[in-house]
Amino acid sequence: MIDYIKGQIAELSPAAVILECGGIGYNILISLQTYEALQGKTDSKVFIHHYLREDEELYYGFASRDERELFRLLISVSGIGAGTARVLLSSLTSEELRSAILSEDIHKIKSVKGIGVKSAQRLVLELKDKIVKGAGADTPALFQKENSAAVDEATNALVMLGFTKANIAKVMPSILKENPSARVEEIIKSALQKL
Repeated sequence: MIDYIKGQIAELSPAAVILECGGIGYNILISLQTYEALQGKTDSKVFIHHYLREDEELYYGFASRDERELFRLLISVSGIGAGTARVLLSSLTSEELRSAILSEDIHKIKSVKGIGVKSAQRLVLELKDKIVKGAGADTPALFQKENSAAVDEATNALVMLGFTKANIAKVMPSILKENPSARVEEIIKSALQKL
């Protein structure tokens, strides 16, 4: 299974990117979020969701693992296909979409083209608990700039202790603001006091 493709951007449009890697041009369908993230770049790493059906094989690409995980959550909902999930991620940012689902903002979700009231209600019903438990959320990019190995290790340790990724992600910014170069043990100790 392909996790990501890293290569040179041969063509970029709001709907697709062609990434050249090893002399092969991969045509990858993208959302507007990913398009904005790729604009102005010559090389990129795009996280892939391989969509395979009897009569169709497509690559959906995302600028971050976070967006890809949210896409996978969306397509797990009955009646939401890959195309609709891509439209959702093009109309709302990942955070806006998560927030709308958690706050049960049906009006905001159904404002997206192709989403009716029943689909919006089903999204909230099926995904709210999964998002609260931390599914479809990576550690925010904020901590990945520096000290990412320590943050990843601390996050994994806290998850093993029974905390959710969503709750851990809420306290990490304040921990790293206080001590940007904190070691794993320091991050865990601070997190345990805040969680």
